[in-house]
Amino acid sequence: MAGAYIEVPEDWTLVRTRRFGPFVTSETFRRPDGSLYRWTSRAHRKRGRDGSGGSLLFAPRAIAWWIAVLFMLGSACFAIGPLPFYLQAVGSTGDAITYFVGSIFFTSAALCQLVETGVAPRSLTRRETRRARRLLSIEIRRIDWWACAVQFAGTLFFNVTTARSIHPPSGLAAGKNAIWTPDWRGSLCFIIASWLAYAEAGHGWISWRPRSRGWRIAALNMAGSIAFLASAFGAYVLPTTGEAASLFWTNAGTFVGACCFFAGAALLLPERVRPDEIDEPGAVAATAATT
Repeated sequence: MAGAYIEVPEDWTLVRTRRFGPFVTSETFRRPDGSLYRWTSRAHRKRGRDGSGGSLLFAPRAIAWWIAVLFMLGSACFAIGPLPFYLQAVGSTGDAITYFVGSIFFTSAALCQLVETGVAPRSLTRRETRRARRLLSIEIRRIDWWACAVQFAGTLFFNVTTARSIHPPSGLAAGKNAIWTPDWRGSLCFIIASWLAYAEAGHGWISWRPRSRGWRIAALNMAGSIAFLASAFGAYVLPTTGEAASLFWTNAGTFVGACCFFAGAALLLPERVRPDEIDEPGAVAATAATT
């Protein structure tokens, strides 16, 4: 067992470990023949998919495909919700329902991500059966599990705030507690989850790896989470006026954040087919199937 959660051959030698805090994000091993193998947390999880057949745009047997599609659908709902012409067309109740439907898509995608972490192979030395994998497991040693678990919690907060927005309670205090409180909590969860995913993809607090598709996805999600948090602050109800602090930031933050999430989700489609990581000099990234 290496520093991460995977099992490697006993005759492999660990030559480098990259961490983010207590979490291992990458390990490089030397094989007996002198070649190098670099394991990375995100790429390993994406390679460890079941039923991954299908095309780039349609692969209903692949959980990674569902993650991408569900996040895209949810993002689309949150992107059209703030648009003035859409609000005029469907009314305030219809607009609120659109947000709620989008939050359900988000929650479904986040749940699929948790499952994806659970079914990731635990070994590079042997093939594992589906029964040997846990669909929903608690794995506090893994940065990807924390990112997915916190994001899932954030989507549940968005479920609450969007559901209550369909028929908002009367009164300033009631509206603030019922709608705004879960809104900012969900946005904060998204910030934390995106930060962890960004650290996993970049192997550190700050990184610049634009050639890596996984890093671009994480960076887009980070930008979207920041925009959602700005939207939550803009939606704060001022005690003096009973109005939102900034309707502009509420709508702009939601729209920009949703566009970032949509772009990041769209990049998940090609990542499903070919998880790409930038190899360190001399390192060879191989799949578990070739080990």
